[in-house]
Amino acid sequence: MAPFIKDIHKRGIRVVCNAGGVNPLACAAALQKVVEKAQLDLKIAVVTGDDLMLMKDMFKEVGVTDMYNGSPFPESIQSMNAYLGAQPIGRALDLGADVVVTGRCVDSALVLGPLIHSFGWKKNEFDLLAAGSLAGHLIECGPQCTGGIFTDWHRVPDWDNIGFPVLECSSDGSFTLSKPPKTGGLVSFGTVSEQLVYEIGDPRHYQLPDVVCNFSQVTIFEISGIEGGAVHVQGAKGLPPSDSYKVCATYLDGYRTTVVCPVVGCQSVKKGRRTAESILKRVRRMFKEVGLVDFKSVNVQILGSEETYGDQTARRTYSPREAVIWLAVHHMEKKALELFSHEIASAGTGMAPGLTGIVGGRPKVSAVLKPFFFLHPKQNVTIDLFMNGNHVETFKEDFNYPHLSASEENAEQEQDDLTDLPTGPCSYRLEELAYTRSGDKGNTANIGIIARHPLYYPYLRKAVTARAVEDYFQHLIQKEDSGTMMVTRFDLPGIQGLNFVLRNSLGGGGVASLRSDPQGKAYGQMLLDFQLTNVPDLKTLVEE
Repeated sequence: MAPFIKDIHKRGIRVVCNAGGVNPLACAAALQKVVEKAQLDLKIAVVTGDDLMLMKDMFKEVGVTDMYNGSPFPESIQSMNAYLGAQPIGRALDLGADVVVTGRCVDSALVLGPLIHSFGWKKNEFDLLAAGSLAGHLIECGPQCTGGIFTDWHRVPDWDNIGFPVLECSSDGSFTLSKPPKTGGLVSFGTVSEQLVYEIGDPRHYQLPDVVCNFSQVTIFEISGIEGGAVHVQGAKGLPPSDSYKVCATYLDGYRTTVVCPVVGCQSVKKGRRTAESILKRVRRMFKEVGLVDFKSVNVQILGSEETYGDQTARRTYSPREAVIWLAVHHMEKKALELFSHEIASAGTGMAPGLTGIVGGRPKVSAVLKPFFFLHPKQNVTIDLFMNGNHVETFKEDFNYPHLSASEENAEQEQDDLTDLPTGPCSYRLEELAYTRSGDKGNTANIGIIARHPLYYPYLRKAVTARAVEDYFQHLIQKEDSGTMMVTRFDLPGIQGLNFVLRNSLGGGGVASLRSDPQGKAYGQMLLDFQLTNVPDLKTLVEE
C-alpha cells in the first residue's frame, strides 16, 4: 500500500483485503504507520473473530471430529480460523472505513461486502447475495478470469502485462466483467466460464457464510466492441445460509523435504528411478544404524516419463533424453530428514551420469501442517469491529430467518437419458470440444468442463461420466472401499458445463501431499486427452 497511499487517498478509493492473515490488528497497525508517515487521515477498520485458538481445549473435550474423514481432534493444533462472511465488511464500510482488513474470510466476501454496503442489500435477499458472491468468486484469483491458465492459452496475448479483472455491478445483481484498456490477457465466455467452475463442488449448493448459491443456471454472454473483451453475467440464485461457520484448523504432522534433480542422457528415466531408489536405500540403512524409524511416506516421480498419467501414458518406443527426479519424503522427526538432506549430495559423484545438479541446493526441511475441518455454530462466534485501533462495535449474526443445515449431504444429480443421441464415425479429443479448469479443496480436486458450443454439450454429458473420469484418474484416487464411487458429477446447463468432484485424489492435498501436483492444477489439462468416440461430425454440424 505504501507506494500508492497518496493516490488512494486523493481518489477516494476504499480498500478491502484479507491481508491480515492470522494477525489483522498488527497488519492494521503497520498500515496506520504508513498513513501517518504520508501525513494522511484514513479510517482503518479491522474485522476480528475468526481466530478460535482460545477454544481449542473445549473442542477437544467435546470430541469434535473432522467433517470429511471423521478423524479425532488433533493434539498439536497450530492455528484455527473460521471462514467469516461479507456482512461485517459491509458494516465496517457503513461506519466510514476507508480500509477494511479482515482475518480469515471467504474470498468472495471481499466483493460481496462492498456490494452490500453500496446497494443496501438485505440479509434475506438471497438471490442478490448469491449474485454478489458470484462476482467475488469470478475475480478472487485475479487474472485467472482474464486469460490466466486458460485452456486456449495460445490465444491470450501479452502475459507479461496481463490485466486484472474489473467488475461493474448493478443493484439487480447482474454485472459486467472486463479488464483495463491497453493490458494483456483476454476476457471471453471461455475464460470466465472456466473461473466459474474453479474450486467448487455442487454448483447448486455452493455454501458460503452469507448465502447458499445456485450457479447452475448462470449465463455468460460476450459483449462485442470492447478492447480486450468483456462479458455480461447473470442468473445466480440463492438460499438461506447454514447456521454454522466452516473452521479450518492446522496441526503439526511431522516434517517433509523434496529433492528435484535433472538427469540428462539416454535412458534418463531409468537412471532417475535407480538414483532415487539408491538414495532411499542408503538413507534407510543409516536410519537403522542410528535408531530412527522408516519414513512415514515417500513419493518418487520421474518427471518426463508421463507416469503422472497412469494408464493414459503415451506409448513410446524410446526414452526421453532428459528427465527430472522428484523425490519427496515425510518423517515425524526433523533430524531424520536433515540426515536425508545431507546424503543427497552422494548422488552427484557416486550414482548415475548426467545428474546436472540439485535444484536449490540441498533441500530444506519444513514442517507439515495438515488441515482439519469442522463446523461451529455462528451464534458462538463473536465478531468485533475496530477503527483506528479502537473497538467500535460487536457484530451479531442475524438468525431471524431459517438456516439450512451445513451438514446436509447433497445427493448426486440425476442424469437424463441420453441413449437416443445420434452416433457417428468420428472421434474427438476432449480439448476439441471443451474447455477445462481444475482446482482443489483440501484432499479433494474438482475438474470443470465447459462445452465450446451448445451442440457439443449433450455428447459431453453422455461420454464424460463420473465413472469415466474415475477410471481415468484411478491411479491418483485413494479408494475408501471397492464399492464406493469417489467421483461425483454435477451439471451447469447455464454455461453448458459439467463439474466433477474427485475425493481423496491429491495425496493429502496442499503441504500435506508429497506429489508434484498437490493441488490438482494439472488435472484439467490431463483430461483434455480424453477420447470421445462414435459421435457424429460435430464440427460440420456447428458450421452448418
